Amino acid sequence: MGAGHAHKLYRHAHSPVHALPPHTKLAAVFAFVVVVVSTPREAMWAFALYAALLATVAGVARVPAGFLLRRLLIEVPFVAFALLMPFVAQGERVEVLGMSLSVGGLWGAWNVLAKGTLGVAASVLLAATTELRELLLGLQRLKLPPLLVQIASFMIRYGDVITDEMRRMRIARESRGFEASGVRHWGVLAKSAGALFIRSYERGERVHLAMISRGYAGTMPVIDEVTASRAQWSYAFALPFAALVVCLLGWTL
Repeated sequence: MGAGHAHKLYRHAHSPVHALPPHTKLAAVFAFVVVVVSTPREAMWAFALYAALLATVAGVARVPAGFLLRRLLIEVPFVAFALLMPFVAQGERVEVLGMSLSVGGLWGAWNVLAKGTLGVAASVLLAATTELRELLLGLQRLKLPPLLVQIASFMIRYGDVITDEMRRMRIARESRGFEASGVRHWGVLAKSAGALFIRSYERGERVHLAMISRGYAGTMPVIDEVTASRAQWSYAFALPFAALVVCLLGWTL
């Protein structure tokens, strides 16, 4: 199983984090997110410590702050949702800069922003230090259902193929003088989308038949077996373990 190319979120470097087996990083990030979500929202200092832990990991992995911050822009829709919560939530109200805001909404907005941002940052760090092919091997090693791993593998492999097909169709339309400038052109775009779907479906059928002719029986062969030593597991789980200590302090203080 292989992906064949690096994704845009990946940043090549030689660091201890890059060298960790993928399944240890996947498990560590999952455990870290669970700990963050379990932390009481009132423990603001705990979230600051979580951010410091992630910053430390980013430093060890040699991932620049600018690279990380640009990738965090993906959560802008969630930020917009969180900013609306103090205005639409019910319950006790408080005046802030002349605006009547819900206390529960403010806490809810903080909860979404803090935990969501930390979760996205941890995911971005995972993607920045692990190639797609390794992520798939890690998921397979963690005993994720094989069908889901295969779907993800084909999605990664053929995503660029479908994108190139769509680009060629756009160039073909433009070479014939077409410009999508209004609602009256939606019909042409809809027909293009339908043609793209049919081509993708037919390609999938051809690939499936080719796989069957080569002995495919529902499972993909594992070429590279990834393993991890006890030291590597301990190194990977240093992040969620430290976060767990912070979380327990947050519940007791």
